[in-house]
Amino acid sequence: MLKATLRSFLAHKGRLLLSALAVVLSVAFVAGSLIFSDTVTRTFDRLFASTSADVTVSPKEDLDSQIPSGAIATVPTSLVDRIGKVDGVTLARPDVSVENITVVDSDNKSVGPTTGAPTIAADWYVTERSPVELTSGHAPRGADEALLDADTADKKHVGIGDTLTVIAQPGSFKVKVVGIATFKTTNPGAALVFLDPAAAPAELLGRTGVATSIQVDAAEGVSDAQLKQRIAAEIGSGTYELETADEQAETAASQLGGFLDVIKYVMLGFAGIAVLVGVFLIVNTFSMLIAQRTRELGLLRALGADRRQVRRSVLLEATLLGLVGSTLGLAAGIGLAIGLIELMGLFGMNLKTAEMVIGWATPVAAYVVGVGVTFVAAYLPARRAAGVSPMAALADAEIAGVGRPLRVRAVVGLIVGALGAAALVGCVTSTETGSAASLLGLGVVLTLLATVIAGPLLVRPVIRVLGGFFPAVFGSVGRMSQRNALRNPRRTGATAAALMVGLALVGGMSVASASMSKSFDDQIDKTLGADFVVQNANFLPFPQEITEKVQDTEGAGLVVRQRFTPVAVRLPDGKRVETTAAGYESQLDEVARITYAEGDTADALADGNIAMDAGFAKDHDVRLGSTIPVEFPAGQKAELKVGALTDQDAAEGFGTQGGLFFGFGTVEKYVPGGQDSALYVNAASGTSADTLRSNLDKTLDPYPQVQVRDLADYKKLIHDQIAVLLYLVYALLGLAIVIAVLGVVNTLALSVVERTREIGLLRAIGLARRQLRRMIRLESVVIAVFGAVLGLALGLVWGVCVQQVLALQGMKALAIPWTTLVAVVVGSAVVGIVAALLPALRASRMNVLAAIAHE
Repeated sequence: MLKATLRSFLAHKGRLLLSALAVVLSVAFVAGSLIFSDTVTRTFDRLFASTSADVTVSPKEDLDSQIPSGAIATVPTSLVDRIGKVDGVTLARPDVSVENITVVDSDNKSVGPTTGAPTIAADWYVTERSPVELTSGHAPRGADEALLDADTADKKHVGIGDTLTVIAQPGSFKVKVVGIATFKTTNPGAALVFLDPAAAPAELLGRTGVATSIQVDAAEGVSDAQLKQRIAAEIGSGTYELETADEQAETAASQLGGFLDVIKYVMLGFAGIAVLVGVFLIVNTFSMLIAQRTRELGLLRALGADRRQVRRSVLLEATLLGLVGSTLGLAAGIGLAIGLIELMGLFGMNLKTAEMVIGWATPVAAYVVGVGVTFVAAYLPARRAAGVSPMAALADAEIAGVGRPLRVRAVVGLIVGALGAAALVGCVTSTETGSAASLLGLGVVLTLLATVIAGPLLVRPVIRVLGGFFPAVFGSVGRMSQRNALRNPRRTGATAAALMVGLALVGGMSVASASMSKSFDDQIDKTLGADFVVQNANFLPFPQEITEKVQDTEGAGLVVRQRFTPVAVRLPDGKRVETTAAGYESQLDEVARITYAEGDTADALADGNIAMDAGFAKDHDVRLGSTIPVEFPAGQKAELKVGALTDQDAAEGFGTQGGLFFGFGTVEKYVPGGQDSALYVNAASGTSADTLRSNLDKTLDPYPQVQVRDLADYKKLIHDQIAVLLYLVYALLGLAIVIAVLGVVNTLALSVVERTREIGLLRAIGLARRQLRRMIRLESVVIAVFGAVLGLALGLVWGVCVQQVLALQGMKALAIPWTTLVAVVVGSAVVGIVAALLPALRASRMNVLAAIAHE
């Protein structure tokens, strides 16, 4: 049996290789993501461990927010003397390092990275742990000199002697590049500017006597943990954050982990799609191979092989396929990881492929996924093979299972589908976002399973409709192609299911993204009343200098400032919620249209008051007039009265949890030194919007970090952000289509082999080569379009349900992108044509007499 199994595997290696490609792709994405993340983690662990001080003293920050206030937390440099006297301290020095800056060249072009990595300005202080070293020029001397890192200098064509403008929180200042500093370790992608230590506090923080942290080195024989305890005893730990080198590295690694998780989950998403679609391909391939080997399997049974041996033989073939696919996939995963590392180099993160990490978990995961997928996918065909009777050796059994009724599938599909439909109905009728999302996930899984199970039942009615015009347009060739697709519903359903999965995902996400875009458009139209909004590209705050320039722009009338701050609110139901609140100036009504459930803008922005979303207030037992304890950064606390409740449906500017906002005086009082996040600008009387736009563009030309946006620009910004998610879905679709094409090619190729004698007879009675190729192409097209129709129908249902979940967050508009959906159906027909090219060519080249004589 072992010898027979190996010979069978090698005899069908060409057909099995197509199935192995699905395994290769899924394993490659799994292995590649693990290798890449392990390499980045190891590299940065070494970087953080080698550059962190033994103990770092920094301001305590209890609140976290994706939208910072712009205020820079500091520690007094007077702590340096106190810490320096602690037993075991060899060095204590103040460190100034800020990220809320922009650096521009003489053409007002930013020299910072465009990949989301920060631009960092710091004081120049060289130690053995410095991540950079001076490689040309000299150290900065005075406030008008600076060093630039070599990678940024090379990328932005900046050299020694060039003048840069640093736009910092206290204001802009010019520096001359007097030296270049080169990274000794991995460059994480940031742009670094170094200033004279004596000038850095005033230029970057706006005052002297403060620093962003204090770096402390331990004496020999004193552990970091011991030194941390001694420093805490001296200065107290309630006001300041004390971290050892290991703790700092862990904190930095956790922040980096968010970036790595995005890449890892995206790649694992691709792997999941490859696995899911690959399962259909493998099941179909093994089912057809077993059907074509019915006489062979029957002969083995007649010679004495029992059911278990036959089943084991097929599963061994699957395992061999999995081992081959996993090995190739692991190699492809290493190549993929190298490609990602090189790609990160283009973005400024200079990882080294020579230091690539391949941990023991990577090959284990690769072989578990590869072998596991093929083994599971081949199990049902293996059971079917074990059921072949010894009498089949005497019969001319063409296709096993063609005539078996589909009653079991109908019952199971109906039950699973009913459960899935019930979950989706529950999702639509739910009033809680969490439960609605859970029911949506359950409903998606169950309805997908139901469609896959019941797919063969839908083949005959749907394909009769889709291919109904074939006889009229293509004559007898069209009729035969339609009947070939109907001949084996199980096979047609399984082949189409591979394409259906990807298209269902695309259909659902297309509806969801179109609905989100429409909802945001409606909200922007409804709430934004300003002519223009001045805002940072990534919503980060900008210096007061920009606000003053905008206010002084010719033609600018009313300018209303917006400033964000992290807060934590203690609610009457006992919950503590960390979120972001906004501060607005009193003329808010002139630049925004806010719908209030209770109260008005004057009440919301009054001193000592706060406004919040009415739904959030109801959920947490808050009423108009309630007093809410609010925590601000740096330990500031206040008791604010709820002056107004809004009903904004996730309106622009109020989309953070709770929709909290208050007067500008409140944010200035409790978060001093903050920066504005947006300016709402109206044209002065007698000035046209176009004229003001032109004037604002000129004013802000030296500040590339901020843009002027009108209503249309704002909508485009939102659409572009939503499109990023959609592009990811399209990439997943592309992968699904690649594997689905392999599935159609495999199915048609095996089908051609299966119908060799039939094709020979058709050719003998006059069917031309061109007609034969057309017949196979039409069969492929109708199968592909069948998968597209099922997938898009399912995706439409999912998309509508996703929109109902989004509606609970205020995004109530439903939009269906019909153009996209029609384009997908047309594209599916093209996919069918492409997939049929090779099988059709092979069929047309058959020798007629040899085909008729084929057993």
